[in-house]
Amino acid sequence: MNKVIRYLVNFARGLRSLLVGMRATLRVFFRKKTTECYPENRKTLTMFDRFRGELVMLHDDQNHHKCTACGICEMNCPNSTIRITSEMVTDEAGKKKKVLTEYRYDHGSCLFCQLCVRTCAQQALGFLPTFEHAVFTRGKLIHKLNREGSSLAPKPVAAESPTA
Repeated sequence: MNKVIRYLVNFARGLRSLLVGMRATLRVFFRKKTTECYPENRKTLTMFDRFRGELVMLHDDQNHHKCTACGICEMNCPNSTIRITSEMVTDEAGKKKKVLTEYRYDHGSCLFCQLCVRTCAQQALGFLPTFEHAVFTRGKLIHKLNREGSSLAPKPVAAESPTA
């Protein structure tokens, strides 16, 4: 007799659990749908501002960037997504200076952790909220971030203070 009562109690609990789940399912089933018509609404579709879609090197109107090729972003990248190539150049004053020649970024292996952007002392990097990056070959996901003919932005000249 005790086994029969236990069976009926367990059956009632199971049936109640099933009905609670079905109630939630039916509630969602009859709710108004909010489907995005993705391919058709490409022109008006915008992502959130904090969405990390694509790493870019920031350039100004004169094609200058702020990257000094220090390599901090490359060191902090957890899976070696960033590769920096630089060379030593002697300027007019005779000082040796490191100059960026190529900044390679592998979009396919990026974790989008933003460590490169946060640790950049020059604020030379940023993320854009772009999201369409599907390609057929992985080689197309490797980008050169510094533009052709770009150079390091000149340092602003500090205004001289008048002496009394």
